[in-house]
Formats: sequence, C-alpha cells, structure tokens
Amino acid sequence: MARNEVVLPTGYSDFLGSLKQRVRDAQVHAHRTVNTQLIELYWSLGRAILIKQEDQGWGTGVINRLSQDLRQEFPHMTGFSPSNLQYMRAFAAAWSDGEPISQQAAGKLAWGHIMVLLDKLDDSETRRWYAAAAVKNGWSRNVLLNQVKNRTLERTGAAPSNFTAELSAPDSELAQQIAKDPYVFDFLELAGEVAERDLEQALMARIVETLRELGTGFAFVGRQVHFDVAGDDFYLDLLFFHVDQLRYVVIELKTGKFQPEYAGKLGFYVSLVDDRLRREAHAPTVGILICGDRNDHTVRYALGRAGSPMAVSTYTYESLPAAEKQVLPDADELTAALGWHTEE
Repeated sequence: MARNEVVLPTGYSDFLGSLKQRVRDAQVHAHRTVNTQLIELYWSLGRAILIKQEDQGWGTGVINRLSQDLRQEFPHMTGFSPSNLQYMRAFAAAWSDGEPISQQAAGKLAWGHIMVLLDKLDDSETRRWYAAAAVKNGWSRNVLLNQVKNRTLERTGAAPSNFTAELSAPDSELAQQIAKDPYVFDFLELAGEVAERDLEQALMARIVETLRELGTGFAFVGRQVHFDVAGDDFYLDLLFFHVDQLRYVVIELKTGKFQPEYAGKLGFYVSLVDDRLRREAHAPTVGILICGDRNDHTVRYALGRAGSPMAVSTYTYESLPAAEKQVLPDADELTAALGWHTEE
C-alpha cells in the first residue's frame, strides 16, 4: 500500500454518492431559482414598459434608447436588446390578469419557452394550456415547439367515441381526453401505405416519442399481448396503462379505412382486459382504434351498440394541418415560380 493511500471506511462510497446527490440537487434548485427570478424580472420590466407605452405612447425609438442605456449600465447581462425588450412587453401583455407571474405556469418556464408561446400562439387560453402542459410534462423548448406545431390541444379529446354512452360522468369526460384525433406519427419518418405490423414495430422502436404523442400518463404494458380463451389464442396489438386515470387502454392499429367489424374485435379485447387484468381500484378499460381513414357515419353506427367504451382515431405522418396544406403550391407551381424548367 502506498504511503499516502488512505484506507477508506466501510460505506464510504455510499456516503460520497449521497453528498454528490446533495450537490446536484442544490445546483438544480439554484438554477430553477435563478430562472424564476429572471422570468419575474422580465415580466416586471415588460409590465413597466407596457404601462409607459399606454400612458405616454412610447415608440420604437424610445425602446431602442432604453436598450442602449440598460446594456451600458449592465454590460455583463444579456437580454436587453430592443427585440428582447419587445418580448418582455408582449410577455407582460399576454399574462396580465393580475395574478403574480410566479404563481402561474409561465413563471416556471424558461425564457426560450415563453418566446415560443409568444411567437406561435395568439390566443391567451391556448398559451396558458401549452404553458401548463410544458411545466407538467417537463417539455424542452423543442418539444414544446413540436407540440404547438402539431396542434396537440386541438387534437386532444377530438376522436369520435361512445364514452358518454358506456361510461358514467365524469369518467366519460376523463376518458375522452386521452383519445386524440389525428395522431401525428411524423417522427416515424414513414410515408405511404405500410403493413400494420411494420407500423406497430416502428412505434415500439420509437417508444419515447410514441408515449409523448399518446399524451401524458400513458405507460407501456405490452405488444402483441397474448390471451388464451378456452384454447383459442388472441393477440391484442398494444396495451397501455394510464397512470393518472388508473385504467388500461387497448390500442388496435389498422392502416386501412375503418370497417364496422373492427369495433367488434376491439370491444372483445377491452372485455378481455377488463376481465383478466383490471383490478377493483381501476377505472373501466377503454379501447382506441387508430386507423388510416374513416367515415364518421360508419363509425357512429358501429359504436352505437358496441357495448364497450372505445374511440376511433386516425393517424397521419404529416404535422401540417390539411387546411394549411391546401394553400401550399404544388411542385409544378414551385418550379414555375423559381424559373426552373424540366425536360419532357
């Protein structure tokens, strides 16, 4: 043993590990505290600028001078550019209901998140929904941006279902909120028709993104879950458990258009899970059929007497809404606009 080597006591490694964790926790807490103070500062500066603009009609020239003077006084601080001061003003205007910003979801977000909300959303209630969701789910700035671009709020609870007929209120309302329409699987980087098993495999290979798209609270249970029914073998596509609602969620995938018999098969699986896996403390199992296309009238008739709570959703690989895609120029128009010519 070397002369200066110390014989470490029993349990030293565990003790060192606990100290390291304390340091890390303190660093995280300090970072959050600094971020909270910065957001509160930005909001208060924006509020002050907003009041002055409303009372005295301050224009862009005054904001530019204000930026110059603040940066001269605080040369080591960033964030006092004219554009950022305008963001502060917009921030204060968007969250101006009198409640302290520290008590609102936006007060717990990083500045980059708030800039995304201000840039991409015009409606106050929509901003607040995404801010609360970002805090609850710990979304990064890029994830928040993708959620906004993919219209998560608009798609949540939009799938046609029979939940109100098959579940008691308010359980039916809770169940409705976990069924989106459509599901956006653009992260799979697929295109065109694919086999159902290939779609299933792709979703499992990107399970983190899949769970994020399904929504808050989903936990993966199994794929091709086997049930033996008096000697007959059955395999449901995907089984999840919703930890917030304490219920199993059966998901069946169909790449083609919805057919009435799909509802019968999904209802069968919902009944199996209810009978074999559901515990007394669990809410009723629900099913979600995700298909490539559907006729809403056919869906309504199929769900009318299904007997099990289920929803029928569609999926897409495109994050851009159909209405926006319709106004985009096609390839020929782009070619003409750019002055390109193709040979016949």
